[in-house]
Amino acid sequence: MEEMIKLNESIGSEVTEFLLLGITNHPELQVPFFVVFFLNYMFTVVGNLGLIILTCVDSHLQTPMYFFLRHLAFVDLGYSTDIAPKMLNSFIVEKNTISFNGCAAQLGIFGVFINSEFFILSVMAYDRYVAICKPLLYMVIMSDRVCWTLVIISYLYNIIICLLVTIKIFNLSFCKSNIIKHFYCDSLPLLSIICSDTSEVELIIMAFSAFYLISSLLIILISYMFILVTILSINSSEGRHKSFSSCGSHLTGVIIFYGTLLFMYLQPHSSHSFETDKMASVFYTLIIPVLNPLIYSLRNKEVKSALKRVFQK
Repeated sequence: MEEMIKLNESIGSEVTEFLLLGITNHPELQVPFFVVFFLNYMFTVVGNLGLIILTCVDSHLQTPMYFFLRHLAFVDLGYSTDIAPKMLNSFIVEKNTISFNGCAAQLGIFGVFINSEFFILSVMAYDRYVAICKPLLYMVIMSDRVCWTLVIISYLYNIIICLLVTIKIFNLSFCKSNIIKHFYCDSLPLLSIICSDTSEVELIIMAFSAFYLISSLLIILISYMFILVTILSINSSEGRHKSFSSCGSHLTGVIIFYGTLLFMYLQPHSSHSFETDKMASVFYTLIIPVLNPLIYSLRNKEVKSALKRVFQK
């Protein structure tokens, strides 16, 4: 273990690589974990890539709702691919290292995709609000131009912010240790091994994290509040069921995603630990991306019909 620990001799010394401790340090669990997470990643790739292809090729799925679902599958595939291959490698190598630049790239790419998921989930809620509360104006409000503009702005904004945070973090001095107590390069474990003043970058991360979480949650809650009022005003029970069922998949995905994040960030400071963060991170970086395709396909009649049409050709 001592050979794996590299302490910088001074603040000026340079770190060229980091050591990722991974998910477990129990050798007997390495093979079972590798098999489980390898299968998980394969299902993630097949599920999300399949959803992207299906919503592109099926003419019945060329609506704003499935446009945003396609991008949700894209960001799920993006951040799971950023994390999973390196994590799988940790189960089969003796020394799980990542280069300085590789760590910076992993942090930045993960940030872009995970923050884009906040935006896409909130826009999907707004899309359902327009579809249910303003059905006659739906195709006007949610036009192709509007949809593409929203998505492009989101990606560009997140690239700029994540690039800023990544540059800020990796311009600081890693003089305490080069050991990251995590299975990927995340901001909190990185900040814990920096010996320079981290108050500025911590403030930036806290401000933008709060902005993403609060603003997206507000959009979702307000959208569903109006949706609920509209559904309750529908006289037909069949109409109410049909309107609510169109939101069921999205609502399930929102509860799982935000529930995990709120559990992670709102737990008492006394019980907060890297181990708890690690387990929560496993869920929202590796489990949610494999759940979303199941949620949006098994609970969606149009997607199931599209799948039948594809296999019948």
